[in-house]
Amino acid sequence: MKANYVGVIGAGSFGTVVANLLAENNKVLLYTRNPEKLASIRKSQTNLSYKLHENIEASDSLEMVAANCETIFPVVPAANFRQLMKDFSPYLHPYHTLIHGTKGLDINLPAGVTLDSIETTNTDVECTRHNVKTMSEVIKEETVVVRIGCLAGPNLAKEIYNKQPAATVVASSFDSVIKEGQRLLKSDLFQVYGNKDLIGIELTGVLKNIIALASGMLHGLGFGENARALLISRGLVEMIYLGKALGGNLQAFIGLAGVGDLVATSSSKDSRNFTVGNRLAHGETLQEIIDSMNEVAEGINTVKIIKKFAQHYGFRAPITETLYQVIYGKKTVEDALTYLMKIPLNVDIDFM
Repeated sequence: MKANYVGVIGAGSFGTVVANLLAENNKVLLYTRNPEKLASIRKSQTNLSYKLHENIEASDSLEMVAANCETIFPVVPAANFRQLMKDFSPYLHPYHTLIHGTKGLDINLPAGVTLDSIETTNTDVECTRHNVKTMSEVIKEETVVVRIGCLAGPNLAKEIYNKQPAATVVASSFDSVIKEGQRLLKSDLFQVYGNKDLIGIELTGVLKNIIALASGMLHGLGFGENARALLISRGLVEMIYLGKALGGNLQAFIGLAGVGDLVATSSSKDSRNFTVGNRLAHGETLQEIIDSMNEVAEGINTVKIIKKFAQHYGFRAPITETLYQVIYGKKTVEDALTYLMKIPLNVDIDFM
């Protein structure tokens, strides 16, 4: 094997679709740590009902991926991302490029403390910018890799797999990373834009999951398009305030990765976060929903983190705060949405 492969770490639905996109013009190594999934891919060249391009090879060796791929796309849940980087770090070098596709946050908590235990035991732990990190920041902390980027945008996996027109944003502070992402991913049906605000673009992908959860609840209760439009527009305002507090710029939130992704994931039954909200509105418990899902809905942990973050810095995030109360059983879905519809606002837009 020669070092001219492109790597994808994570064989979930989005990782699989990214691998297929890359395989149109490249040999791809798709990493999975799941032995059953590895065997299935090698036997049938399929994964999660997706047929894999013939240019894709499956591997369970991080060392092999690092040795044979200069550009690598990590696409794993945020809760597993830091440990992955720790495991991957011994094999990585400064010449590697990592462009992640994870839409979640990493939080560093004291040993034995979880996000749930903070709430249930009233543990005095703060969520600050010091211990809440984006995935690019995790890569910097855990590896020697310098050229770092992220993928963000309205990228519903099933539509991309079915070759419906779509687009994404590759964000990085390095022009070379943006150009490499565009070279590898761009096709007649898949447009790739560039953006230099790495943190801002990462945060758009993270924060829109909160609004998608709420939108799923609206749908589940039978609310109409006027209510959805209200939620999405007010949700965008909340995202901008939160994103700026976390270090992003306004421009990231009004482009494809911001409002574009927000509209897609707040309107599609193929969105995991929308689905969670919808099922909550139909009376299922959060634990029942989580136990039945094959993949992570990042919005759940994002709500928990952002609520504590906003609380620490003393600014209001009404949608996030209300969803937090639903997650911990302090409000019903019906009461939460009724409350959100009645919040008095004197100004439509006040962040420009």
